[in-house]
Amino acid sequence: MANERTDTKGTGSVTVTLIKSPTGFNRSQLAVVRGLGLRRIRHSVKLKDTPDVRGMIHKVRHLVTAE
Repeated sequence: MANERTDTKGTGSVTVTLIKSPTGFNRSQLAVVRGLGLRRIRHSVKLKDTPDVRGMIHKVRHLVTAE
């Protein structure tokens, strides 16, 4: 669930995949997608599980999946 609080003491990393193009959405959401390191659809990156990264994922939760 996107609104559930997660424990950062678990695995320590999260895999984020871009599933939908940020074209047509707010430009700040494009900046967040680029800030996560995602470049194209179905591109995945492994990031450290921090509150900052979780906030970025939450902002573009309609464009990405997190595992």
